[in-house]
Amino acid sequence: MTVNLLKRLESSVASFRITLKKLQQIHLSTLGRIENFRKTGQDGTFADISATFEDASPDEDLEFFDPEEVPPDQQTGGKVNIQLGDMDLASWEHDLKADLGLIETLLSEMEKVSPADDAKLQHLKEHIQAKIEAPINPGNRKVLVFTAFADTADYLYEHLSPLLRERYGKRVRFFIYNSKELHELESFSADAGINVMVINAQAFNARGKDARRIYEELDDFQTRRPIDVIARNRPILILDEPQKMEGAKTVESLKEFKPLFILRYSATHKQEHNRVYRLDALDAYNRKLVKKIAVRGISLKGQAGTSAYLYLQGIDVFRDKPPVARVELEMRRASGIKADTRNLAKGDNLHAKSGELDQYKGFVVSDINALDNTLSFTNGVVLSAGDAVGDVNETVLRRLQIREAVAAHFEKEQQLFAKGIKVLSLFFIDEVAKYRVYQGDEAKQGEYAQLFEEEYNARLNEILSLEDSKYNQYLRGIPTDRTHEGYFSVDKRSKRLVDPETAARSTESDDVDAYDLILKNKARLLSLDEPVRFLFSHSALREGWDNPNVFVIGMLKKSDNTTTRRQEVGRGLRLSVNQNGDRMDDPATVHELNVLTVVASEGYKEFVAGLQKDIAAVLSARPQKADEAFFTGKVLKTATGDVPVTPQIATMVTAYLLGNDYVDDAYRITLYDIGGDARVNGIRFDEHRTEPWKLGWIDVDIKLGTIGGRKR
Repeated sequence: MTVNLLKRLESSVASFRITLKKLQQIHLSTLGRIENFRKTGQDGTFADISATFEDASPDEDLEFFDPEEVPPDQQTGGKVNIQLGDMDLASWEHDLKADLGLIETLLSEMEKVSPADDAKLQHLKEHIQAKIEAPINPGNRKVLVFTAFADTADYLYEHLSPLLRERYGKRVRFFIYNSKELHELESFSADAGINVMVINAQAFNARGKDARRIYEELDDFQTRRPIDVIARNRPILILDEPQKMEGAKTVESLKEFKPLFILRYSATHKQEHNRVYRLDALDAYNRKLVKKIAVRGISLKGQAGTSAYLYLQGIDVFRDKPPVARVELEMRRASGIKADTRNLAKGDNLHAKSGELDQYKGFVVSDINALDNTLSFTNGVVLSAGDAVGDVNETVLRRLQIREAVAAHFEKEQQLFAKGIKVLSLFFIDEVAKYRVYQGDEAKQGEYAQLFEEEYNARLNEILSLEDSKYNQYLRGIPTDRTHEGYFSVDKRSKRLVDPETAARSTESDDVDAYDLILKNKARLLSLDEPVRFLFSHSALREGWDNPNVFVIGMLKKSDNTTTRRQEVGRGLRLSVNQNGDRMDDPATVHELNVLTVVASEGYKEFVAGLQKDIAAVLSARPQKADEAFFTGKVLKTATGDVPVTPQIATMVTAYLLGNDYVDDAYRITLYDIGGDARVNGIRFDEHRTEPWKLGWIDVDIKLGTIGGRKR
């Protein structure tokens, strides 16, 4: 049922609304039948119509029946007769009411989506208007629009027809194909004006015993076949969600329309064709449709000859005093040796600071460099921000990651709380046992849950103040054990959380139970009244399982090749919403509010380079190298006029880029940073700690053959 609901939503918001309303009616009717049975003991049998929904083909319209209206002859043949006396009515009624609440919440959200907000509808308008105003074959203004569901066709007709008629007057005819009203098709063919016909796939996609009238010679159509009449017009076909129309039978059926050409509109093409419009990852960022990405990387550095544990959290810079380094090291205390954070200045001796622990002999701070975020000691050890050295096992690494994620969460929460934006953090782990373990019938916290609560409480104590602010009240009102939750599959028999199964050659799990919880509770998770703010879940996620208010992602797992960084980061890229459900997409502030922080289990540069590689693999074709061939023929915009880039100028430009390390030996753009604005191969990333690997920088903006360069 979940899949078919998503298919309806993918088709159009109108189809989804219709389906939700029908499901709402079915639930209300069923609850009424249960209540009546309790009172009278009568009317205790009705048909289960779920099979109608579950078995729906992508190209079929879903038929829904009110349980009270299902005729007796439809109560067999796949539908199960249900005796209410055999049912656990209390549990069923509880589940129905829970579903009804979800349906009503979804309906409320769908009502907010107006035609003006429907991007697919707006793009379709643009395509049709382009055909009308600049037809490829003069005089032919006929357009066919294909859709999987009839009610989507009704929706398109309702909102396209008035617009086109208003804009183009009497020249527009817009109608929905109906095999019983073939006079509309007659006019479509005979009229020399603008004609738009909407037809759903099931009208032409069946043969044999189920042959559609569109392929029959009809007496009431002068013994002609409707498909032949359409084909003689050489129409332009516009396919909505074409990946659903790529079956061999459908492809052959489309050929019978003899289209002049086909426009395929989808976000998830399975087969590449000639692209005329794109909106890929980079386009989405540039148009401010997704969050910015910030990265906090942690690198494990092997240092020969030392077992001293050190973690450089960052370098703090001040106006009136030298920079200091925030370092975690082991400290001797009365209760034993524990790790603690200290601010170190030049000349500090770690042996003395640690309580004279032997492993820190020779560790005296020789330099703190705020330009490249490094800390140097007199014994030759050099750390960069995010580096951890010494006795660092996986538990220590995960603790550091959780600490950074919790810190990032509180920073973002303090910024957004007053704006009514709920901040969520998502931890990816590779097995349930890391979060929850079972001893007999008792469930206990796993290793990561314990580490989280320790780090959360430590950070919370630093954040809380005596001030009686609304934010302090909010934090004090949330028990630590209720602010995090695990979302995993649930074993039907044991009711325990279990690891999801991932199919062969797949990066997505069948973790339906887990993410039904996230999807069904999405509205509740976005509410500040809901205490859960930190989510632990499996890394193998199915597309669509995300939440707009995820601002922090922690990778508490070993790197693998099954799930790309792009897939993982994608779970938090949607723009956030406030308590009223308003999306935070004001162009002036969208990237100030919407920043996704990723706490990686590898170094910053390694993660960014890997993410860039993943993104580049799915981006539309773009120049990959800043070599002479790329620059030659471009035009430089200067104060004195345009300057064409000759091969000689191109050679000078590439030599400068290569000599200043803006490109590598293969002329690929290298990673650089200025003021926290880090990029790799043109993809922008914002990092928690500024790491200017290069002192100079050049920003090259390429638009329509124009290059504008500036050096700072």
